[in-house]
Formats: sequence, structure tokens, C-alpha cells
Amino acid sequence: MEDILNSKLILPCGTTLKNRICKSALTERIAEGNNLVNQKHLNLYEKWADGDVGTVLTGNVQVDKRYLESAGNVAIEKSNYKDQIDLLRKWTEVGTKNNTNLWMQISHAGRQTPGDLNMNPVAPSDVGLKIPGRKYGTPKPLTNEEIEDVIERFIFTAKVAQDTGFTGIQIHSAHGYLMSEFLSPDINKRNDEWGGSLENRSRILLRIINGCREALGDNYPISVKLNSADFQKGGFSAEDSSKVASMLSDAKIDLLEISGGTYEQPRLLGLDTVSINPKRSEIRKESTIAREAYFLAYTEEIKKVIDIPLMVTGGFRSRLAMETAINQGACEIVGIGRPLCSDPSSVKKLLDRSIDVLPTFEKTLSIGPGWLSQRSPFRLIQALNAFGIQSWYYSQIRRISEGLSPDLSLNPFKAFRSDAKIDKETVKAYKLYNKS
Repeated sequence: MEDILNSKLILPCGTTLKNRICKSALTERIAEGNNLVNQKHLNLYEKWADGDVGTVLTGNVQVDKRYLESAGNVAIEKSNYKDQIDLLRKWTEVGTKNNTNLWMQISHAGRQTPGDLNMNPVAPSDVGLKIPGRKYGTPKPLTNEEIEDVIERFIFTAKVAQDTGFTGIQIHSAHGYLMSEFLSPDINKRNDEWGGSLENRSRILLRIINGCREALGDNYPISVKLNSADFQKGGFSAEDSSKVASMLSDAKIDLLEISGGTYEQPRLLGLDTVSINPKRSEIRKESTIAREAYFLAYTEEIKKVIDIPLMVTGGFRSRLAMETAINQGACEIVGIGRPLCSDPSSVKKLLDRSIDVLPTFEKTLSIGPGWLSQRSPFRLIQALNAFGIQSWYYSQIRRISEGLSPDLSLNPFKAFRSDAKIDKETVKAYKLYNKS
């Protein structure tokens, strides 16, 4: 019987992936205040390239350093790309070891730009983000001229990626960042060519895809990360997702990745008990929640309308579930993220059959017992658990980037406090750098 996880996959553009596992994008938050690539990125990605993953996606590389997901993001734009050309090439040199594909995920944070960086974020409309314990400014609706600038920034960054040795790109259009904000009728309240109908809401994403294809050529992998749904009433629905997937297939992208959720509904973390905005949260069936890969239920309809490879990220942990999903045609690529933070060699162990199941710390981690756990009835405690678990994984990434082993005994609340301190220092450095 064929070892499907170790089998190759040829993408529509002609690129061959050595196996069916992809390290999904994980924000690293290890850049300094100048938002440039540094040695920590090289250490981290060399470790992941040594882990036998077929394709490695970077964390979200931002196209505009005014609008970041974190002060520790890498940003590439005309004002700073020349300062990091050599380091970008070193990044690809270590990240493509062992015949690994290294793809740059390209993003714009939109309204999810933290308030301590910029209290004047941009978005399709002036619909703000409200999360307990976090500060976000009310976004300014983008003008037509600014939208055109965003499109050009994505294309420019994609070209830099190609020129510096990245073997592919991914456009981040999920998890509540700018591209998914345009797709969501809950956030996009525009009544011009960029809002209203799904065709209009998809326009900016398709313009970027078409522009990237023209700039990069037909033989260079272009991927898109798309929400299966926002899991929020009135937001981007599973039906919308299928229709956009069909548009992307027609646009001849090479791989579609399906994930889901936003900051307000953090299903991307696999936390169905946590909702930052419970009144507007979609209720999911227990049977869907119980599935190991929690976005797999949405791929059946999407598979009917696309003729490109599909990648599903979120919740896969056992070899059996991965093999079954691929063999049954539910997806062609399995996305793995958090297990590679707690053990960078975990995929290698899975592929050589040293282990059958990847680590799943996010199900058991909590800031404390009882009412302090993930299942707390208190919204603020739910939020602290969600962000504490995120910080726990950020901490492991940071340790690996510094040449250290992961600390699996770390308490999420301690990780949250440590992460907040580091973030504060990076924000200070960011403001100082951009003031000079």
C-alpha cells in the first residue's frame, strides 16, 4: 500500500512537493523594531527544514509596516526591502534545505493592527474590533487610491519573495486580516465596486492574484489561505467560501488552504468553547467539533467546485486521520502548525512511523483550574485562556529561534505575561525606529 503522506504532489504550475505535509503559517513575532529578517528567523526555519516537512510557510510577512499584526512581524516594502535582501536570501538558503519548499505568506493586518502600534488602522469600513484586554482603533475606510496601493504592495512583496529564493507565495485571506475583512459582509459595509455583492467583495483578492501571476509567471506557485467560515453570524459563510474557492480555482492558483475563524471567534486555535463575542458566534454541531480536523467538514462542498489541490489546516494530529483524508479525496495536503512548535521534529517522527499521533497541548493548556480554565463562564477568562495558549506557542517559537529547546512545562498565564513584556519592548523599539 502506498505511503500517501510520503508521496509527492505536482502542483498545476509544475512544482513538485516532496510529501503531503505543510508547516502552516505561524506568526513568529521575532523581528526587531525595524521589522527586518534577522538571525532568529534563520535558526527557526533551518530547524523546521530539518524536520522533513514538504512545504514550509512563513509567518505573515506584512506589506505595510504601518499596519502590522505585531511589532515583531517582518515587513517588506519599497522603503526597507534593500536593507534585508541578503538576509532574505539566507532565509531561503536555510529554509529550502533537504528539498523543502519555502513559501512566503504575504499579509496586511487591516483592522487587527494593535492599538499600541497604530490607533488609526485601515479596513474596508469603519467596523471596529472589540476584544477584552486588547486595544484596537476604529478603522478608517480605505479610499480607492489606497486600495490600489494595497494591491501593488502585495504584488511588490511577492516579486521580492521570488527574487530572493522563496519557492512560492501564499496570500493570507483568512483569520480576520484585511483580505478576509473585504470578503466578510459583517465588516465590509461598502456600497462601491469593492463591497456589496460577493463578486465585489472578492475583487481586491482577485486583482492581487492576477497581478501576482503576471509578475511571477505561470511556473511559480501561488497559494491562498481562505476561511471556511468566520463562525460569526452575518459574517463570511461556508456558502461564500465555496463560491470564492471557485473564483480562485478559475484564477489558476496552485493550492488553496482552508482554515477558519477570526480574533473574535478563535476556531483557528481549535477552541470551540472560547468565544470573544458569544452573542454573535455561530453554533457548530457536536459531530463537527468532535472531528479531529475541525475544518474538514467544510471541504466537501468546496471540492465540488475546484480543480486545484486543497490543503486543510487545523486539528490534524493522527497519521490515520491524515491518510484517510487524503485517500478519500478530502484534501491533497495536510497543514500542521502547533505540533512543530512543541517539537520541531514531530512531523519527521510521524513520517518515519516513530510516532502515530502529534502532540496536542492546546486541548489541555489553561491558565488555571476550574473557573480559570478554557471552559470558564467568564468572557474575560475565556479571552485570557485563548491569548495565553497563543502566547505559550509564541514562547516555544521564540525559544527555538534562540537555539533553545521548547519548554513544555510553561504555564500559559506566565507565557502571556512574558509575551506581553516582550511585545511592549518590541513596540517601543518599533516606535523609536520609525520616529527616527
